Amino acid sequence: MNIAVVGYGYWGPNLARNFASLDGVSVKAVCETDPALAGKAKADHPLASVTADFEDILADASIDAVCVATPASSHAKLSTRALSAGKHLFVEKPMAMSSRECDRMAELADKKGLVLMVDHTFVYSGAVRKLAAIAAGGEIGDLYYFDSVRINLGLVQTDINVLWDLAVHDLSILFQVSGEQPVAVSASAVSHISGMPVDTAYMTLHYESSFIAHIHVGWLAPVKIRRTTVAGNRKMAIYDDTESTEKLKIYDSGVDMRATGADIKRLRVEYRSGDIHVPRIDSSEPLSRVTGEFLSAVREGRKPQTDAAAGSRIVRILEAADLSIKQNGERVSVSL
Repeated sequence: MNIAVVGYGYWGPNLARNFASLDGVSVKAVCETDPALAGKAKADHPLASVTADFEDILADASIDAVCVATPASSHAKLSTRALSAGKHLFVEKPMAMSSRECDRMAELADKKGLVLMVDHTFVYSGAVRKLAAIAAGGEIGDLYYFDSVRINLGLVQTDINVLWDLAVHDLSILFQVSGEQPVAVSASAVSHISGMPVDTAYMTLHYESSFIAHIHVGWLAPVKIRRTTVAGNRKMAIYDDTESTEKLKIYDSGVDMRATGADIKRLRVEYRSGDIHVPRIDSSEPLSRVTGEFLSAVREGRKPQTDAAAGSRIVRILEAADLSIKQNGERVSVSL
């Protein structure tokens, strides 16, 4: 498979490196308008052609797939053109800036029989896959809540707000851990830098059951925190992506209600604090699994794990969150 990487800024080099490492994949071309970044691309991939004109990529019949790693506001336009040219598509998150654009991209890919994959990297990480398996296996029990914090100092974006930049990751993890669909979203956020997008945000997802999910993201924090807590009626789990080795811990902790004496109507809360288990997880680079999944999907003619439906679902939630922010945190219904 010959692939072209469009955008060689922050994430493009990582994607190009991982695609180039796959057997049977060649990074045939790189499209980058910045001369300095284009020079870096040529140095990193001397056998690839480097161009500033996206039309060169579309016109090259030898290129089978396009990887779009440009700013989010350009995803839909570039992706649609790549699909129209008959190229399989790998697009960075978020998939697009509106659910309508997502629908158009998905319809085009289906019509032309092309693979469309969205880079939700954390779905492919060893810790998240292990956490999802543990939750699906019932070890945590009935889920009570999902709470995630993803804050640091930067990188402040200019074309998207912090929810569209960071919360995408947490939403993708949430959907791996819980199969339940949210019915409404509420969010509050603020921009502290004049003329810039929202930089600090809090989003809550509401469900028909008693399960609840909360996500806090921010660009203006003195420390980097990447921590997710999942609690159930049997056990609790903490996934900390900043940990070098023990990224996932399972706690045999919780509360039990016990009858006191013979009166079953009188209940007492008993707290349980048992062992902490650190499961063994796959330590391979998530991006190697991401790019490998795209290659397999193209070769097998199937939908990838993080397909257009997965990307669109997250965009719909972010749209609802933006509307809730405009409505001072009111709940906004969401249909996925």
